[in-house]
Amino acid sequence: MREAGGIDEVSGTAIDHERALITILQAAHAGELAAAYAYQGHWRSRIGHKRRTEREEIQRIEAAEWHHRNQVADLLAALGSGPVRWREALMGTIGRFFGSLCFVGGSFLPMYAAGRLEAMNVGQYVDAAAHARASGHEGFGDQLDAMVDEEARHEAWFSDQC
Repeated sequence: MREAGGIDEVSGTAIDHERALITILQAAHAGELAAAYAYQGHWRSRIGHKRRTEREEIQRIEAAEWHHRNQVADLLAALGSGPVRWREALMGTIGRFFGSLCFVGGSFLPMYAAGRLEAMNVGQYVDAAAHARASGHEGFGDQLDAMVDEEARHEAWFSDQC
């Protein structure tokens, strides 16, 4: 048996893998919303000339999260699915809440939390890419691999800030 991205590509049918892919993408779509809102609050809290470079990098990461959200929406549409509305509302609220916390705490906790969030995103997209390939959507797998690389860069940057 060959394993890729934490899933067993041999077991299950292509339909099973496609269902799993849709579930992961729906969670990722909502997660990207939470991350983007949290990063919005995060960079806005980094006030002052000395924090300009940091603020600009967090803005770049926020933009990447919005871009990933659009890509995930396109993948879901191509699979005949879409976001889960209640999850979108919940994760949007969570993201805004955590973004607001950046104004009242120090910098360690937001940076650490962001690094952990990005690490989870990496794992999520690795699994999604494996399910995409196992369900016959090779092109989706390639696109998700590129998202893994970007999320790993985000994780490394936030981890370096702690």
